[in-house]
Amino acid sequence: MKEAIVLLNMGGPNNLGEVQLFLHNMFNDPYIIRTKSALLRRFIAKMIVLTRTKKSQEIYKQIGEKSPLVDHTRSLCSHLSQAIGNNIVVDFVMRYTPPMADEVCRRLKDQGIQKVYLIPLYPQYSSTTTQSSLDDFELSAHRIGWDVIMTEIKHFFSHPTYNRCLIERIKEALSGEAANSYDIIFSAHGLPQNIVDQGDPYQRHVTAHVELLKTMMEENGLNFNAIHLAYQSKVGPMQWLEPSLETALHDLNNKRVIIVPIAFTIDNSETDFELSIEYAEVAQHLQFESYRVCRCPNDHPLFVQTLKELYEKMS
Repeated sequence: MKEAIVLLNMGGPNNLGEVQLFLHNMFNDPYIIRTKSALLRRFIAKMIVLTRTKKSQEIYKQIGEKSPLVDHTRSLCSHLSQAIGNNIVVDFVMRYTPPMADEVCRRLKDQGIQKVYLIPLYPQYSSTTTQSSLDDFELSAHRIGWDVIMTEIKHFFSHPTYNRCLIERIKEALSGEAANSYDIIFSAHGLPQNIVDQGDPYQRHVTAHVELLKTMMEENGLNFNAIHLAYQSKVGPMQWLEPSLETALHDLNNKRVIIVPIAFTIDNSETDFELSIEYAEVAQHLQFESYRVCRCPNDHPLFVQTLKELYEKMS
């Protein structure tokens, strides 16, 4: 039986011309804009695209005129393929920008793939990310009449190898300095409070993940001055998960901080721009002595090993 591992992620513009497509697709996703009326959702999406495209393009101009996410994911796939060997195809699908599910499903069908292992690259489960990506792939497969066996995972934040990878990224950010001179903030992508109230487990998963990492940091001698959890990337007037990262930075007495983007496995505009540029300016305004952002796992060998182990467990 011919098999494939397919990594799923949100995606990001591959060039400035794709910014509008990215916004259009994201805000037309019923898992993101939760209105009963598809017509109302399309109207809301159109308004967001009209008001945010130019601003978003300016953001991407500051980080290479594209999202780094697709290139990092392509590199991750290459390393994973080398680690697993030639007997299984490794590919990836982006939710809102190319390569999208229809394209990849057709390619894998043409290659004679009979079973796929779907691994969403979201450590914590959320219907807005994990389920949206899984459903998107499955719908595309059905749409083209691809009779394929699908095996999936929903989250991996508790995976020991993955968390070893995060510990290594934290050590890299410290660059040999003592952890006890720094506060550490685990920054997770925010979510509207009403989605959590409807039963989405994302906040519980994030909180549990921080607790696991607290224990691992202690075991690795990383005794930070204080440990915090905050949420970033709020959009619109609705109530979102709190505290916000900006509030957390304002409230810190210690002006030395490490930021860990706990909800992202791959660097993207929220890490390369929002955390590394926008919030760095906030920290500078607040007269921080040191403000450092951990890199995401990207194609780190321990993340490659994590995905290999997840596949082996699924198979």
